[in-house]
Amino acid sequence: MSPRKILAMMTATAALIAGPVLTAEASTSTAFSQQTRAAGLTAPQAAELQQRVDAVLASDPQARQISANKLTVAGGELVVRAPGQTETRDLATPDTALACDNGHLCIVDGRGYTYDYYRCGYYGFSGIGDGTFNNNQTSGTRARFYNSDGSERWSHVAKGTGTASWTPVYHIRPC
Repeated sequence: MSPRKILAMMTATAALIAGPVLTAEASTSTAFSQQTRAAGLTAPQAAELQQRVDAVLASDPQARQISANKLTVAGGELVVRAPGQTETRDLATPDTALACDNGHLCIVDGRGYTYDYYRCGYYGFSGIGDGTFNNNQTSGTRARFYNSDGSERWSHVAKGTGTASWTPVYHIRPC
């Protein structure tokens, strides 16, 4: 077979493989755009929101964007507050208020980002500023919050809520 035919076959094969991937990415991007429009975000606000999401994706290799402002992260989910929002809501489900389900540890940081941990483990944390928490895990479960060197900064026994400064917290062990 000639090198030209081999190249043509390789190009055709690559197009067959890449086509569905590119189509999926385009449809995901379209869905996210529809979510921001439905939420009433302007084009500059939607771009600012995507920059915020991209910053999380760049800092956490395990993070995956699943809606315009919601990501899966190690141990749970993160919802990024959209510009102009007074409450943090997942734009994919705008009529559903965020709640801290039974068995979860939920945190709102100073930016209004909402973290929802529902898996036990030891996780990096990038919340900043003053915010709140709801330790809605099984009664008696201790959530632990750690300094940059891994030493325990403070802990909280479920069930309960409170306020905290998140800037010095680098790691979380929900249970």
